[in-house]
Amino acid sequence: MTSLPSPVIGAPGRPSWKSEAVGVALAFLLMALLPLVFGDTYTRHILIMVFIYAIVASNWDLSLGYGGVFNFGHLALFSIGVYAYGLLTKAAGVDPWVSLVASGVIATVAAVLVTIPILRLKGIYIILVTFGFAQLVMQVILSQSDVTGGTQGMVRIPGLYLFDHNMIRDGKIGYFYIALALLFLSTVFLRVIVRSRTGASIVALRDNEEYAISRGISLARQRIITLAASAFFTGIAGAFYAAYQRNASIDVFGMSLATIILSMVLLGGTSTIYGAIVASFVLTIFSEAMADFGPWRPIITAVLIIVVMLAYPSGLSGMIRSIWNALAGRLKRPDAALAGKTEERTAA
Repeated sequence: MTSLPSPVIGAPGRPSWKSEAVGVALAFLLMALLPLVFGDTYTRHILIMVFIYAIVASNWDLSLGYGGVFNFGHLALFSIGVYAYGLLTKAAGVDPWVSLVASGVIATVAAVLVTIPILRLKGIYIILVTFGFAQLVMQVILSQSDVTGGTQGMVRIPGLYLFDHNMIRDGKIGYFYIALALLFLSTVFLRVIVRSRTGASIVALRDNEEYAISRGISLARQRIITLAASAFFTGIAGAFYAAYQRNASIDVFGMSLATIILSMVLLGGTSTIYGAIVASFVLTIFSEAMADFGPWRPIITAVLIIVVMLAYPSGLSGMIRSIWNALAGRLKRPDAALAGKTEERTAA
């Protein structure tokens, strides 16, 4: 029986729980103040989409970066969340908030089911099975057009509510803070996992599978945990997307969305969680800023990704770390010089 995850104490190069918690709290506090700076609904819409992408990308980083599982069916879990919410609220009449959580549970169950065939597979075979899973889900949705809408999708899906607050005419304030809260919960959830003994065993299997298994780590159990954990908030993000857009379209299975999310994971730096979130901001905002460039926009974005990855193979997280270390080094040099002069005076 697997014990509950417990913190890994004293891991080298890792900030303490307290310092990381303070940093996360400050970062999300600053994000919570953004509506005070940006009063237009368009900018708030962009930020809401950033939060959705950040949830999906950071959860993909858990399985792809930390777990080393090339799960190319991750976007199918997002799509399952979209359609699960739509069917539960519109067809079954379930409360939107209950449907939001239920969509995450349904996506988790789907992740467990797709994990069973890949328990003993490696490399390209995992990619093929998970990609086939995504295509299977899409075909099921298309074949059940009577309830899913098929290629036409589902429209007028019930949105979320906050007591008597009008979520439609509030300048997107309500959805902004709900999306931010979901990103916060997802980030805390992921960081607790990766800093636990379960997270350490996931990384151990990625780095040296044979040695980890010889030390008693179960490949099957940890792979199921990894994909299931990465699916829950991905499904919830899909449900929130459906509630926010108030429609469900087959476009969520498109390669364009998968390419965008995967680019965020790689640009941010795998095995970081925070890198994927930062990359979600950078890529989404940069892409919107390049909107006037038309067909040149994806080319410019691709060039940006290539330049960053060539300069910093560990992505934006590596770049930020390098800048931070450089600044910290400069701050320490005057102190060291001052200490040297003080010692000289004392000796004299």
